[in-house]
Amino acid sequence: MISFIVQARGGSTRLPNKMQLPFYEGKNMLELLIAKLRQVEGVDVIIATSVNPDCDAIEQTALACGAKCFRGSENDVLQRFIDAAEHFGVDQIIRVCADNPFLELDSIRRLITKATAQDEADYISFNIGGHPSIKTHYGFWTEYVTLDALKRVREISDDKLSHEHVTIYIYSNPERFRIQWIDGPASILSHPDIRLTIDTLEDFQSAQQIYADICGKNPYPTIDEVVAYLDNHRAYYRSMRQQIDNNSK
Repeated sequence: MISFIVQARGGSTRLPNKMQLPFYEGKNMLELLIAKLRQVEGVDVIIATSVNPDCDAIEQTALACGAKCFRGSENDVLQRFIDAAEHFGVDQIIRVCADNPFLELDSIRRLITKATAQDEADYISFNIGGHPSIKTHYGFWTEYVTLDALKRVREISDDKLSHEHVTIYIYSNPERFRIQWIDGPASILSHPDIRLTIDTLEDFQSAQQIYADICGKNPYPTIDEVVAYLDNHRAYYRSMRQQIDNNSK
C-alpha cells in the first residue's frame, strides 16, 4: 500500500509554530497541503507528528481536514516514519515535508507512477543538477521510500543525522540500496536562486505573497508557472538568495 506520510511538527527554532500560522485565505500551510495531496486519488494522507503537546494543533488540523494522524518521536524522525507506516499498514511511502507549500502535483503523480511501475526500488527521487531534490531549497518535490528500506537504515545506523533526516543514509549510500532517479526540469538549473521551502519568517512572508498572487488564479500551479511568475518579479530572487546563503544545508 502506498501512502503520503507528511512530516510536520509544532516546534521550530527559526520560525516557531509555523504550521499553524495563517498562510492563505485564513488557512495554514498544513490545511492547504492536505487539500492538495487529496487531489491524488487512491493515496491516503497520513500526518506524522510528535507526541509533544505543541503538536496537538497539528493533530487537530489533520483530522479536521480528513487526513490520518500518527504521533511519535520528536527527534527520531526515522522511527516516527517507521511507526506511522506500521500503524497504518503502509509499505510504500511518499515522504512529504509540510513546509513546502509549492509542491507540484504533476511531479507527485510522476513519482507515484514510477514507484508503482518500479516496485523493486527502495528509493526514488528527483535528480536536480546531480543532487537529490530533498537536498535543495526549491521546495517543489517529494520522495519515495519503502518501509523495508527505512527499517534497514535503523538496523545499520544509529547516527543521529540518519535518524533526524529520514532518507539521508539511503541516498548517501547508493551501493546498499536500489535507487532510481527522475530528472527534474532542465529550466530549474538556470534558476539557482529559487527558495520556496519555509524555514524562516523571511521565507514565510515572501512565499505567502507569491502564493497569493499565483494561487488566486490556479490553486495548484506547475513549476513552470511559478518560475514564470518569479521571472516577472525578480526582486524575490535577491531576498531568496540571501536566505539560501543564510540557511545552506
